[in-house]
Amino acid sequence: MSVLNATFLILVSLLCILPLIHIVAVSFSSSAAASAGYVRLWPVDFTFASYMYTMSRTEFWQSMVVSLTRIGIGTPLNLLLTILVAYPLSKESHALRFRSVYAWAFFITMLFNGGLIPWYTTLKEYGLLDSIWALVLPGAVPVFSVVLLLNFFREIPKELEEAALIDGAGHFRTVWSIFVPISKPALATLALFSMVEHWNSWFDGLLLMGNPANYPLQSYIQTIVIQQNLSNMSRDAMLDLALISDRTLKSSQIFLGSLPIILAYPFLQKYFVKGIVLGSVKG
Repeated sequence: MSVLNATFLILVSLLCILPLIHIVAVSFSSSAAASAGYVRLWPVDFTFASYMYTMSRTEFWQSMVVSLTRIGIGTPLNLLLTILVAYPLSKESHALRFRSVYAWAFFITMLFNGGLIPWYTTLKEYGLLDSIWALVLPGAVPVFSVVLLLNFFREIPKELEEAALIDGAGHFRTVWSIFVPISKPALATLALFSMVEHWNSWFDGLLLMGNPANYPLQSYIQTIVIQQNLSNMSRDAMLDLALISDRTLKSSQIFLGSLPIILAYPFLQKYFVKGIVLGSVKG
């Protein structure tokens, strides 16, 4: 059985890794080899042309800064609000009056929403369009993360909280001195979820940013890879683009767009392995 499980996991891993390896190989290959379909899992006629073109664009670096700023603001804000919401909701009904009402008020947002037009109109009326806050504030309270964390908080022995309260600690001191340190694996997992969500979001950038200079990286890549928007390119940029295969350019953009998360994952993996069982029964 162990051999069968190992074989199955290896096959699943290859299904995840091989497409990325192919994209990397295409991105480092010459335009002729990529267009002819000669590239498989190793670059043909190795070249940095696509990366040099991509990284020479000012728009690329502007969008990179926007995405990093979004993660730098959005991830801590998500964690802070998740903790502040999950802690009281993890209490019993006798400790928090109308707990079920509050819980359902959050949970129902996972099932229903007001629609795209009311959402856009609300952000417009608040004056958030074309600002980094339009990308951060609408998803400031990730309800799915709240549900996971409150279940994790429920499994923390009540004796720890009771001892803190007896010693004179209030709820805020209890949260930051007891619950948060114990919940580091869970919080690291939720931080990874939040980072990936912010990094991969592209639709809200296209919708809420009127100026392309304010696009996050994924929105910028979408305009290049999917829409192939050449209206903002100079004549020299279009001449450079003509010398590069469309496939190699797209592959380099896709790889650069996923590289930061790939680099961040190993540092969070040890917490991710522990926190992946959020809310489960632990022996």
